[in-house]
Amino acid sequence: MREMLPALERWYAAGAPFGLATVVAVSRSAPRGPGAAMAVGPDDEVLGSVSGGCVEGAVFELAQEVVASGEARLETFGYSDEDAFAVGLTCGGEITLLVRPVTPESDPTFSEVAASVAAGEPVTVATVVDGPAPRGATLAVWPGAVSGTLGTTGLDAAVTADARGELALGATGLRHYGPRGERREDDVTVFLHSFAPPPRMLVFGAIDYAAAVARIGNFLGYRVTVCDARPVFATPKRFPAGVEVVVDWPHRYLAGTDTDERTVICVLTHDPKFDVPLLEEALRQPAAYIGAMGSRRTHDERRKRLAESGLTGDELARLRSPLGLDLGARTPEEVAVSVAAEIVALRWGGTGAPLTATAGAIHPAGVS
Repeated sequence: MREMLPALERWYAAGAPFGLATVVAVSRSAPRGPGAAMAVGPDDEVLGSVSGGCVEGAVFELAQEVVASGEARLETFGYSDEDAFAVGLTCGGEITLLVRPVTPESDPTFSEVAASVAAGEPVTVATVVDGPAPRGATLAVWPGAVSGTLGTTGLDAAVTADARGELALGATGLRHYGPRGERREDDVTVFLHSFAPPPRMLVFGAIDYAAAVARIGNFLGYRVTVCDARPVFATPKRFPAGVEVVVDWPHRYLAGTDTDERTVICVLTHDPKFDVPLLEEALRQPAAYIGAMGSRRTHDERRKRLAESGLTGDELARLRSPLGLDLGARTPEEVAVSVAAEIVALRWGGTGAPLTATAGAIHPAGVS
């Protein structure tokens, strides 16, 4: 959805109605998670995907229908054992889509939301999916502002409070309420779609491996910063476009930098005078991943120094060292894939094992 917004904003600004299909719920091995979107605009132009190709043809027709009727629809697609040629998901999963028309009249907050996402400002869009409330109605919620309505003051107030909580976590999903926002009722289903700023990847040590890690971090959607105290190595021309390059002592830069539970920290400095004080700082800050490059011997010596600095066993247990999964990687690009694989596995609880050696759903329910 984030990638589609510039084009959608152009349609919106031109007053061209378009149909927007959004995945609001999944079960079993669904190919795309909640928040995945597809739009059908002027001249039948299609943007995005909701299933990787399984049901896009049917969704294309649905989007045309909702634009023509002006009424949002809720549709579920799954696999039909009785009719293998029916429109459905061949993977055996199930997705539920909200397909709604978008115009300045039906969604007056759309332009504000698009501008906030483009500027990296956090915003959650709440949309009525089902129940005794206007289906497709939207409410945009920022940390300090609200725009739009879901139909009643009570529902708006309850959803606003929940949306801000979800926004702090960067979470997206369904919530249930009574018609006037009652917490213990589930008549009204609302989809909360959070657009939090991209998570940060902090790469320390401007070596050749750092350029490869920064490149794959960009690809995964992180806002990447490379930091090194040596100006001869920390130059923007050595790194991909869009990567921030900072010349500073790594531990000093990190001490003055905000991190959160989504932040990824990769320590590639390979020098005790840099990485020991840096890791001492990193292991006391919130982060999703803290990995350090080095041999087994380097790791043992580094861990001993960190313990001597006063770090607890729980803090030391957060360190992924040597960083990366065992892929047999040799080149900087291969090592970057190894590091990225470990980050993704840790984020979603993956094992890192070959899928041929595992059983059950490939994509657990609720994982996007």
